[in-house]
Amino acid sequence: MRTTQATGTAATLAEVELADDPECAADVAVAADPEPATGPGRVEDPGRGADSETAADPERAAELLALGTAFRGVFAALRRLRGRDTHLPGMELSHAQCELLFELDQRGELSVGDLAAAAQLTPATVTQMLDHLAQHGHVERSRLDSDRRVVVSRLTADGRRELERKRTSGRRRWEHALADVDLAEIQAATRVLTRLQAVFHDGAGCSE
Repeated sequence: MRTTQATGTAATLAEVELADDPECAADVAVAADPEPATGPGRVEDPGRGADSETAADPERAAELLALGTAFRGVFAALRRLRGRDTHLPGMELSHAQCELLFELDQRGELSVGDLAAAAQLTPATVTQMLDHLAQHGHVERSRLDSDRRVVVSRLTADGRRELERKRTSGRRRWEHALADVDLAEIQAATRVLTRLQAVFHDGAGCSE
């Protein structure tokens, strides 16, 4: 059986990107058990250069594997967070409700459909969440003057204060969690995450 640390890296990163795309499942299988890079009758693919470099550097391969595993862990934690109830009892706001407030703060008044698309939730779920937010004075709703059929939501002053409270709390958690990480490491992490964002945005995993 052909197994290397570089192979594990390819499989891990591919699984992150292709987990929800069954048409690309074969790509994951190939990444998990690739053909030998050289040998009789083998035609070299110029696009495999980066893979060859990784295979030749076990330490880099191991670090990429660790990065892929950590990246998957972050996604799993976010899925669990988003999978909780769309609202919590009383005045406490859920993660999903905070996402709606963030969208309204950044983009202004939005319809249910626009909010549902931004938050990747169903319109029915967003409507239920907005009912809760409106009941507690965080958002207000009205019909567009240009099209009375469309109802839009906007932040209230109370909603902005609650959002700022959540932001302050979030910043404190980040600062505590990263207190022992120096500035250079944080800057490097930002560059890596920005690069990965571009990779997933381009959808390179299925096309290359």
